[in-house]
Amino acid sequence: MYIKKLKLHNFRNYKSLNVTLTKGINIIYGENAQGKTNLLESIYVLGITKSHRNFIDNSLIKKGEEYLTIEGTFNDNSLDNKLNIYIDNKSKVLKYNNNAVKKISDYISIMNIIIFYPDDLELIKGSPQDRRKYINLEISQLYRNYFIAINEYNKILKLRNEYLKKMNKGISRDKSYLDILTGYLIDRSIFIYKMRDKFINKVNLYCSNIYKDIMNLDGFKVVYKPSIEFDINDSNIKEILKKQYDKRLEYDIKLSMTTFGPHKDDIEFYLNDKNLKYYGSQGQQKVAILSLKLSEVEIFKKYKQTTPILLLDDIFSELDDKKKNNLLKYINKDIQTIITTTDVNNLDSRLIKKSKLFKINDGNIIKIKEVKLDE
Repeated sequence: MYIKKLKLHNFRNYKSLNVTLTKGINIIYGENAQGKTNLLESIYVLGITKSHRNFIDNSLIKKGEEYLTIEGTFNDNSLDNKLNIYIDNKSKVLKYNNNAVKKISDYISIMNIIIFYPDDLELIKGSPQDRRKYINLEISQLYRNYFIAINEYNKILKLRNEYLKKMNKGISRDKSYLDILTGYLIDRSIFIYKMRDKFINKVNLYCSNIYKDIMNLDGFKVVYKPSIEFDINDSNIKEILKKQYDKRLEYDIKLSMTTFGPHKDDIEFYLNDKNLKYYGSQGQQKVAILSLKLSEVEIFKKYKQTTPILLLDDIFSELDDKKKNNLLKYINKDIQTIITTTDVNNLDSRLIKKSKLFKINDGNIIKIKEVKLDE
């Protein structure tokens, strides 16, 4: 899978852009604040419908304009397809091959995107909410039914919390209605727990070796941490969860909220027995996230029989030459990769030789050609 053509209108600092990308490695270079990251962001929005940097859609619209459009032609299994997104201050319209797509669940698995950007360190250092958002999105790209299950879970969770609040205030004490909501919640929870566990197990098939290749250190792994301890594969999991909800009922009523479930889960990153959130250096944390993202490439290849589009924003900063060279084996022409950098001369000449280069200045591509180092 690779994106062939990208057209932007009124996106961030781009008034208009029309660019043709190669299916191999693309390097976007230029000084800071010229639009490199914005270009990657537009591709991410085109595939995922949301920015990786901001939840507010209309903030993506160029200042002073009323709407934006993103259009991309991508190739999947030798067939060209087209995605379009239109956003204004009130609406968002998604199209696939010129046909409107009403459900996001029908859209986000069409063109698969994996992105690494500097703020991804928040996946380790940030809140569990950041990590849940990440894992939900990545699994949704692999499995459409997961996205549907998460949305259904959140709707039922909202209804349950609203009813717990009524019970707290004495407006209602009808436990039978709460039991119905809890039953629905358990059904979705079991599916979500199993899909998350399955995904993390797949990640761990690859991430340890990738981390070792780059850092020359053994023992890296990602650990799935449900909000309560139980055996996900227990045949009596439904009864186990029901007992937990009953046990916590009065506490949930007191707080007017459901105090455990997939909405309270977390993932953690370990190097041997050390949690990288507390004991990892900046470099170790960065390579941990890189290993996670590169693991996903292998997962998409094996389980979805496709190669995702890989977006790498400022990937080489804070890595020494040895680690940069170790990383290069994972950047190859078999996977469309779009890399941003401020200085092309800092990149390995082997990477330059097999890449298409784009120089960006103030939202304009002013050079599209092969360049010599120190030109």
